[in-house]
Amino acid sequence: MKTMKTFTFLALLAMAGPIYAHGNSTTHATTAPLRAEQTEWGIAGSPGKVKRTIALHMTDAMRFEPDRIEVREGDTVRLRVANRGRLLHEIVLGTPQALGAHAELMKKYPGMEHDEAHMAHVAAGRQGEIVWTFNRVGEFAFACLIPGHFEAGMVGQIVVRPR
Repeated sequence: MKTMKTFTFLALLAMAGPIYAHGNSTTHATTAPLRAEQTEWGIAGSPGKVKRTIALHMTDAMRFEPDRIEVREGDTVRLRVANRGRLLHEIVLGTPQALGAHAELMKKYPGMEHDEAHMAHVAAGRQGEIVWTFNRVGEFAFACLIPGHFEAGMVGQIVVRPR
């Protein structure tokens, strides 16, 4: 019986790590290569193909500066994000609908693990980045989905113009 309790305890301990994924991570939760999976708003980009770096700032006023960016279809862009606040912030790319749905999930599960190419967690005073290829024309968004931040208006717009 003692062996079973020890095994159960160790299994629970091993699973506890992802709960703290929003902790102090400065970019993605792991150092494993991120999957390049096609989404409605584009696909993970290769750093060697970056055509432009866009600097963004996150503040504790729950804002991104700038809160609107424009790119051309097919451009691979490095979004370099500096957290100028004292709170942990994140940047997540997506459609307004996908971000809204994800924000609702974050309210229910605030310790959710994030480890996707279109997300970066940035501790206070630190920088993070996302390299993304915008291969779909349209209007998309970026947001901080930490509970309360999205609802306070920490959202920006991405306009992808045809080539």
